[in-house]
Amino acid sequence: MQNNDQETEVVEDEINAAEVVEGVETGEVPEGEAEVEVPLTPEAEALKWKEVAIRTAADLDNYRKRMARERSEDLRYARAGLIEELLPVFDNFSMGLQMAEQDQDSMIYKGMAMVKGQMQDFLTSQGIKEVPAEGVFDPNFHEAVAEEEKEGVAAGEILFVKRKGYMLHDRLLRAAAVIVARGPEAETTTEGGAA
Repeated sequence: MQNNDQETEVVEDEINAAEVVEGVETGEVPEGEAEVEVPLTPEAEALKWKEVAIRTAADLDNYRKRMARERSEDLRYARAGLIEELLPVFDNFSMGLQMAEQDQDSMIYKGMAMVKGQMQDFLTSQGIKEVPAEGVFDPNFHEAVAEEEKEGVAAGEILFVKRKGYMLHDRLLRAAAVIVARGPEAETTTEGGAA
């Protein structure tokens, strides 16, 4: 009979130790009891510190992954500001090249064409892509600066590109400024007042 009583006491001690560990971890104190620091059993304390070590290792691993991802992204988009400031220069150079196209045999045109090619190669090597500006207007990539009516063209169709748009890898750097087709205006008033 003594064995059963001893086994019952051991089981009750284990249950009480488990409740103490849970209370320590959650900060809960059983009702009616003052906060008393109860020494943990060596097994309970080892379990507690093992869980703390596992959580800390997981937090550290997540931190390292996040830092590596942020560093990679920072390196990928680090030059965005500089390139964004160079785009108007590139646009003006392209307009100058269009004017020089009138005399394609001149050395000025040939030199400008070579420089434009080098600039395009540089932009491509930096991950810059031109935003396609054909077809239907997309507010995610295009900026409508004007609307015009044109026969045979559906409403929202891009008619003309005023300024090219560019993307840096998968981010929009500058939206393309476009002129879009206006839909046929519905007649809002009827002649003679009859409806």
